[in-house]
Amino acid sequence: MRERLLLGPLLIALTVGLFWADQAVDRAPIPEGLRSLFGDRTTFPPGTILFFSGAILAVLAARELAAMLKANGIDASRRVLSVAAVLGLLVSCLIPSGIGSVSAVQAAHSAAAIVFLGALLFHSRRQTFEGVMACSAGALMSYVYLGVMFGFLLAIRREHTAWVVLWVLAVTKSCDIGAYFTGKAIGKHKLILWLSPGKTWEGLIGGAVFSGLVGGLGSTLLDSQTTQTITWQAGAFAGVLFGLVGQVGDLLESLLKRDSGIKDASSTLPGFGGVLDVLDSPLLVAPVAYWWLA
Repeated sequence: MRERLLLGPLLIALTVGLFWADQAVDRAPIPEGLRSLFGDRTTFPPGTILFFSGAILAVLAARELAAMLKANGIDASRRVLSVAAVLGLLVSCLIPSGIGSVSAVQAAHSAAAIVFLGALLFHSRRQTFEGVMACSAGALMSYVYLGVMFGFLLAIRREHTAWVVLWVLAVTKSCDIGAYFTGKAIGKHKLILWLSPGKTWEGLIGGAVFSGLVGGLGSTLLDSQTTQTITWQAGAFAGVLFGLVGQVGDLLESLLKRDSGIKDASSTLPGFGGVLDVLDSPLLVAPVAYWWLA
């Protein structure tokens, strides 16, 4: 608890600062020396700061996922999983919006094929076939779980302001906070004892209520920041929805950790575990939030 209370506010401040910076550079002129990196654009595209921040987080999470796979007897490569995760992010933010839906889908499929074939070649480079199937499946898992699903946040950023993405994250994590403190205070009935002994039904309800309140309050602050109006009723509904979906995402990561025989993905963030332990709920909420906003 002490470590969470010390590190939590710092993480919140850093997150808000990154989103503020992303909104600040949106459409700002790109220095001539850097324009070649952005396809000769003259202004920064939406989500520039968020992409580079997300790429760093995706690489860190991919390294944790590789360690989890290794603990399960799968000789996964941290480099392959990291490249797969970043490629998934690139698919979400670099495919031009004007190429058509069919071409966009095929571009994502092509990236998945590259990940799969690349992993097969990498893990057979020593002229051995042992574990190739499992390692290639791990690469695809990183592409989808840490790349494509995480990339939905960048896809939201392409169509909305940075504050909308921050609202989605705040609503999702508020359920974690509400569930934690409610469960500690009055939690008695275990949610899924064999998977996550610390979670209770009381905590789940408390978290959903808190995320609903944050969703409703946050939506009223977004009226001047988004092209579509989100009423407080719709925001509250989204808060409950995102909060519950986020709890499922947390349970899914618990499933992976239990299968690997570990408690936390890593000890990178004292009091919170690893990067993947923080991202588990937003990863599942991101695609739900994208389609809800659409």
